[in-house]
Parts: sequence; C-alpha cells; structure tokens
Amino acid sequence: MDISKKKYSSLWPLWVAVFSDILGFTILIPLFPLLITLFRVTPLEVAYAMSLNAAFGFIFGPILSHLSDKYGRKPLLLISQIGTLIGFVILAMSTNIYWVYASRIVDGMFGGNYPIAKAIIGDVVEPKDRSKEMTNIGTAHNLANLVGPAIGGLLAESTGLVGPGLVAAFLSLITIFMTIFYIKETAPAKTGKIISVKVNLEEKNSNNSKNGHSLIKNYYFLIVLMIYTFHTLAFMTNNSGFAMFMSIKLRYNLTTIGLIFTISGAFQLFIRFVIFYPLLKKIGEDKLLKLGLAIFIGAFFLIGFVTEGYQLIIGLLFLSFAASSVRGILSSYLSRTVHPKQQGLAMGIGSSMDSAAQIIGPLLSGFILISINLNYYGFISGILSIISFLLVFIKIKFAFEKSNEIPKLPEKWEVE
Repeated sequence: MDISKKKYSSLWPLWVAVFSDILGFTILIPLFPLLITLFRVTPLEVAYAMSLNAAFGFIFGPILSHLSDKYGRKPLLLISQIGTLIGFVILAMSTNIYWVYASRIVDGMFGGNYPIAKAIIGDVVEPKDRSKEMTNIGTAHNLANLVGPAIGGLLAESTGLVGPGLVAAFLSLITIFMTIFYIKETAPAKTGKIISVKVNLEEKNSNNSKNGHSLIKNYYFLIVLMIYTFHTLAFMTNNSGFAMFMSIKLRYNLTTIGLIFTISGAFQLFIRFVIFYPLLKKIGEDKLLKLGLAIFIGAFFLIGFVTEGYQLIIGLLFLSFAASSVRGILSSYLSRTVHPKQQGLAMGIGSSMDSAAQIIGPLLSGFILISINLNYYGFISGILSIISFLLVFIKIKFAFEKSNEIPKLPEKWEVE
C-alpha cells in the first residue's frame, strides 16, 4: 500500500476530487424517505428520480468518457463536474417532485465523473496495480459515507432539501477547483504516453487498436462486462431503496438512517485499510472476487428479514465487506482486458452498465417496497448475484498485458 502511494502520488488530487464529488452524493442518501412525505409521493415515484438520473447517465456518460479519449480527460471532467453542480442547485430549490426529476436529469446528462476518473487510473497505473488503485474509488465512497449521510440526515430534518442540496453544490465547486489547479492531463492522445507491459506502439498497431480492436469482439471484456452488469444490478436494486426500506419497515427517522449509513461506511473503511490489502495479497484477486460475490448472495437473501437494529448492522457489515472485495477488482478487470487507447471507451461502457442498473434497480426496489412482503426485499438482488457468481468461474485472460493482439473468441468456454 505504501509503495503504491509513492508510485502513484500524482493521483492524490483525483482522489480528493472524487471524494468531494461522492460526499456531495452521499449527503443526499437520507433524502429519499423525505421526498415521500414532503411531496406526498410513493416510493416508486421517488425511484423515478433515481432512474431518470441513471437513464441520462446511460446515454451521456459513455459519450463524455469517449470524448475524453480524443480531447483529454481534464476538460471533459470539468464539464461533468459543472453539470453536477447545476443539478445540486436545482435540487436545493425544488418545490415539487418534478423539479427533483429535473435536477436528476441535469446531473445524469453530465455524469462522466466516474468513468473519466477510472480512465485516468487506466492511463497512469500499471495493470498489476489497477485493482488496488481502482479500489481507491471505493475508499472515497467509504470516507464519504462516514460523514455524508449523517450530515444529510441532520440537515434534512431541519432544512428539507435546501441544506443538503446547497452543501452538495458547494462540494461540487471544490471538485471543480481541484480539477482546474491540480489534476494533470493523462489521455494518451494528448500526452503520447501509454501504460502497458509489452504493447507495440508503432503507428500501424495504433491504427489497429482503433479499427481492429472492437470491444464487441473482445470475448474476455464481454465476460467481465456481464459479471459486472449482473452484480451492479443486484447491488443497485438493494441499495437504491434501502433508505426507504429502513424508513418503512424499521420506522427510522432521517438522522438514524444517516447514522446507519455512517456505521456502514466506517466498516468499509476498516476493511479497505486493514483487511483488503493483506487478503488480496494472500489469496489473490480471483479468490477474493469469488468470496465477495458469494457473500453478496447470502446477505441479500437475508437482509429483508431484519427486525432489530443490531441485525441490520450485521447485514450491512457483510454487504460492506463484499462490496470492498468485488467492485474495485471488477473495474480493474474491465480495464485490463482492453487496449490502452480504449480505456475511456471501456470505462464509459462500464459506466453505461452502472447507469442501466441504476435505471432498473430503483424501479425494482420501488416495486418491491409497495407490492411485496418486505421480508423478501433482497431476493431479486440475491438471484441476480447468483448469476454473476456463476459467470466468474469462466476463465479470464488479460491479453493486452502481454501483447497487442485482440483476444479471440474461443471455440468453447473455459470453466475453472
């Protein structure tokens, strides 16, 4: 870990910017139950706000991240951050659910922050270190979850949407200044630098990377993408409605909901710095990924049966461990199965799958909350997690770490 910090010390401004951006979002987490009472809407109508945000992110996220391959990471990152700022201001001023929808649409249209950040990691971090560095985005989530939901819950109790919305907007302004003054351009098209082990950088091979290396034909990328998609859909179906689940089933207020998320974030932070690295070193990426996906299955199936606070905390601790073990590794796998010049496009496609999950997941959770016994809240997520767990046993090769050849579609799948 210390070696990684010294080796990639130039990334610290990115982590600060990502942290500020995520903190702005986590402040909004306890607001979802508030929308139900504030505007007298159903959980499903609240879910529409989350799905609209994701729908526009699904369309525009890959466009922005792909444009960053050509025009540079920094200018496209700034455009995304400015859009996020505007979205938060609209949210703070919202007087009905339709203005909330508008704020989420604007934020979704400029939702290139995460895929571009991941592309920056792909630009500067060697393949063998990417799982660790991709997991730093998870660390930013964990740190933000320590204070964001608690702040959001307290502000929402006294100010409604205004306080959380304006604080989130201010944090977005911080990310803009961080990007302007501290984040350096890393896109290969602008710097001429590519991080790879043995990729031939001759011009003819550069042309091949644009024309012949179609991601649609990249078998290993597609397998990882399917694992990532089913996992993310399971994750979002559970998480997008979880604040409303706590409010409806356990009758928690906004401050308590924020505190629960803070406890979960603290545990994720503990896992990240105390457990993740030693366990990754001891058992390797592949086994840790399988362990995390297996834990997701059990935790999702059981989470709906909680009746007491301590049971909820235990369930969230297992989910936190699983998330810390899975999401960074899968992002790394997506990056390592593509050509170096396709980092932005690959991360954009991954972001599209995130957005697709964020479209469908909230709608599924909203449907569950209004029509299904809440004991079965996590069953759909559990079933989706089984699919991703089974897919992970298909053997993956990171061909671009050894040559510039596109992985060919095998005659039959290799299962470990």
